[in-house]
Amino acid sequence: MHPTHTSVPDSPAQLLTDTKRPAHSPAGLVGDTPVLWIGAPFTAQGRGFWTKLEGHNPGGIKDRTALHMVQAAHARGTLLPGARIVESTSGTLGLGLALAGAAFGHPVTVVTDPGMEPLMTGLLTAYGADIELVDTPHPTGGWQQARRHRVEELLAVHPDAWCPDQYNNPDNVAAYASLARELVAQLGRIDTLVVSVGTGGHSAGIASVLRHYFPHLRVVGVDTTGSTIFGQPAATRLMRGLGSSIYPRNVAYALFDEVHWVAAPEAVWAARTLARHHYATGGWSVGAVALVARWLARTLPAENRIVTVFPDGPQRYVGTVFDDAYCREHDLLNHLPADDPDLIQHPQERAVTRWTRCTRITDPSTPSDTAVPGLAGAERR
Repeated sequence: MHPTHTSVPDSPAQLLTDTKRPAHSPAGLVGDTPVLWIGAPFTAQGRGFWTKLEGHNPGGIKDRTALHMVQAAHARGTLLPGARIVESTSGTLGLGLALAGAAFGHPVTVVTDPGMEPLMTGLLTAYGADIELVDTPHPTGGWQQARRHRVEELLAVHPDAWCPDQYNNPDNVAAYASLARELVAQLGRIDTLVVSVGTGGHSAGIASVLRHYFPHLRVVGVDTTGSTIFGQPAATRLMRGLGSSIYPRNVAYALFDEVHWVAAPEAVWAARTLARHHYATGGWSVGAVALVARWLARTLPAENRIVTVFPDGPQRYVGTVFDDAYCREHDLLNHLPADDPDLIQHPQERAVTRWTRCTRITDPSTPSDTAVPGLAGAERR
């Protein structure tokens, strides 16, 4: 038996250099998340990308924005002490608001729809949030608009209540400056950012700060098929956590160099492959972002430093993405993605149903003379 030799720092203070300090509030557990290299076998040999693992926050990436929006509302006096917080969410922001409610003493009501996973419902209930479930989608705005209408009704019943309005609140964007600064400190140089787009908060918040440090940064947005954000027609969407049936004002169209739409089976393949080979994965948005980053790692020069953000971990998706019965029911298995995305010249050229990219970015809520005839959109190339 050989003795084990352990190096012990001379001073106890040296032990703190790489560890988080003790937290007196759950808010102190948020941030300083790790960065992981994703390479072969998920990517081509010798190629890969870095990913920020936001699942290491207590509830995921939206812990950052929930805390920041609540603190900003306190500072402005729009959120009174002890007042109820009411918001529409498909899940992750609900966890963040429950954390903020516990940290700052606010009851929380989460408005959601039947698509929320039972695990997420159980977690929110365990953390003290009240859950309001809408049962009928809006005829044009889908479940998202139905949830927002219910939020309005609840605010009328509780006049002192406050809604963060994550889709349009600029504090949602500002919350992610800390994440961007962490990436700069951890990686030094970043050439390409690949980021999912839903409310537009973390894509705008991270990209705007990184562009300040790296003016030539390439920003690649990742959306889901059936989402209207970048000008595609609305369709039934299985994936949650990215995409939208409305036009969130927080989406910063001018920051994007290209957009990719990914279908649910393609995201499932990527999320499951990541789990099997890298022990780092998540749900729909993680799979979609990873698929795009994998392609960029193969097609961009080897020295190009690609960074992605994984918004959460796999836990909430054990009954969907990682459940064989669910995936078979929705025909999500055995669909190996193509080596390359399809390409369209304009976001409204045609409705896409598989992984597709476009380098022409438009704001579909703003009319423009440069758009394809008969279609709307403020264009950026």
